Amino acid sequence: MVQGCTSDAGKSALVTALCRWLHRRGVRVAPFKPQNMALNSAVSIDGGEIGRAQAVQAQACGLPPHSDMNPVLLKPNSDTGAQVIIQGRVLGNMHALEYHAYKTTARAAVFDSYRRLAAAYDCVIVEGAGSPAEINLRAGDIANMGFAEAADCPVILIADIDRGGVFAHLVGTLELLSDTERARVCGFVINRFRGDLSLLQSGLDWLEARTGKPVLGVLPYLHGLELAAEDALPRVKENHRPGQLRVIVPALPRIANHTDFDALRLHPAVDFRFVAPNEIPPAADFIILPGSKSVRADLAWLRAQGWDAALQKHLRYGGKLLGICGGFQMLGNQIHDPAGLEGAPGSSDGFGWLDFETTLAPEKQLRTVRGTLADGVTAVVGYEIHAGVSSGAALAAPLCVFDGIADGAISADDQIRGTYVHGIFDTPAAADALLAWAGLVAGTASPDIAALHDAAIDRLADAVEAHLDTAALLNMLER
Repeated sequence: MVQGCTSDAGKSALVTALCRWLHRRGVRVAPFKPQNMALNSAVSIDGGEIGRAQAVQAQACGLPPHSDMNPVLLKPNSDTGAQVIIQGRVLGNMHALEYHAYKTTARAAVFDSYRRLAAAYDCVIVEGAGSPAEINLRAGDIANMGFAEAADCPVILIADIDRGGVFAHLVGTLELLSDTERARVCGFVINRFRGDLSLLQSGLDWLEARTGKPVLGVLPYLHGLELAAEDALPRVKENHRPGQLRVIVPALPRIANHTDFDALRLHPAVDFRFVAPNEIPPAADFIILPGSKSVRADLAWLRAQGWDAALQKHLRYGGKLLGICGGFQMLGNQIHDPAGLEGAPGSSDGFGWLDFETTLAPEKQLRTVRGTLADGVTAVVGYEIHAGVSSGAALAAPLCVFDGIADGAISADDQIRGTYVHGIFDTPAAADALLAWAGLVAGTASPDIAALHDAAIDRLADAVEAHLDTAALLNMLER
């Protein structure tokens, strides 16, 4: 099991790397994360919903993602509440205290899934969540040491040196564990190191002497590594050059599946930006309204931020507008939530640019899709994760068709489009067509994001082989 001193210490990346390293050695390996809190999710082969990071780790293992790989997924819809998904299926919304009490029940699902994976594969690489030293969350823990103790698995502790204070992170985390938990830690990995390793050696020697634990290795900072993010918006350097297609996306408070835009961030002819809260929306050729975990709340936020007027101006000057999933629902006339699935029960007026309305329903639509754009030629591959059911005249002019089923809408003047499909830019042909519609001059092909992600996974596995004590790792797996 890989546990981290902090969030974003590199747990997901190290699990991904270990999975690909073992897979390349011919080991039948599977990833597992008992509990994940993230708004980036994926559809599993059994029709469930799991964290995006576990889908990437499954790819590293050469496996389709399965709901057993992430049996508890929490999708925050407020500062104190989240939608709870158990073994791929929505259980309902819970406040933090309510879920804390529910964890004893969630624990049964966690070990049910873990036992199935452990029986089916040679080994399972487990990812923790946050930090095991979160004292207030130790009671009933199923995400870190609570799981490791019950499953009796060795633990690697990883820390991010790029944040600073790496020795304090490692020693402090270890000190806050119980005696049995501390004994379970088999070694440390230091992540994202830049510079001459010899300058770090005295610190590594001190750490081993101070803790009695080995440093299993120091992973370098891998510049330009492109891997689907677990949740946080990617930390990217903006690169504005004249002549590029200007594309902007509002960074909604509850933005979901922002990985939809990875292919645009990496496109050499696209000037892509997430627009931060309280930032005046800049002039753009193409605006995309992204998915949202709480569509009505994020719609109200957009209006409070002045996006209503900004979008009107954008359209008035001929700009193109696309809505994806929740963003698509915002383009319609109304959004109804009679059961209070995403907040207080009620209805909200949409922007009204497409003639349809949406009612949120308890049963989520979860499926992978293959088909074409409305031209019947351009291939599209993606996935749907939404609770809304839409109806109205605008849907008679769909954007996509999957197995004879229409999806999305195109306005009469073809200035506005919408779709329920996530990952629509991941298919290069579909991305090329949509960007051409938005005004990109032909000449630069869209990147193959799947190939880029797979190459990134191989880079991670190469780093494990080059910089970690692989003999020690294999000994841990044989315990």
